Amino acid sequence: MRNMTEEEWRAFVLEGTRTGKVAVVRPDGRPHVTPVWITLDGDDLAFTTYHKGVKARALRENPHIAICVEDDDPPFSFVSIEGEATLVDDPAESRRIATIVGGRYMGAGRAEEFGARNGVPGEYVVRVAIKKVVAQADLADW
Repeated sequence: MRNMTEEEWRAFVLEGTRTGKVAVVRPDGRPHVTPVWITLDGDDLAFTTYHKGVKARALRENPHIAICVEDDDPPFSFVSIEGEATLVDDPAESRRIATIVGGRYMGAGRAEEFGARNGVPGEYVVRVAIKKVVAQADLADW
């Protein structure tokens, strides 16, 4: 096992179609974890979510968020990110981020289609200001 450098963990998070497992705390205190399509945008992690969804409602009350990205294949690796989320209600920004993630997860040929579908009023960008990262590689290699 070894710790990843910042360059390594950023590349790991963006590799292939790995999803981010996002954890938020609902207003009643219960946890909520869901997979989301993510990207890194400058210093922030970003994804989109619907304004009436559980994630958006929870983050309006408590902006603390955790995201885990993992490699399920041996020798196993993961990146765990903790941060503070800001909800951005801007359809143009939603379209931009949704186009980026659409290209990543659905292929370049469908990026614009996905961006148009999600760049609409009511679709927020969640920008996560990264506060802490734990990034470990080769967990099964001792």
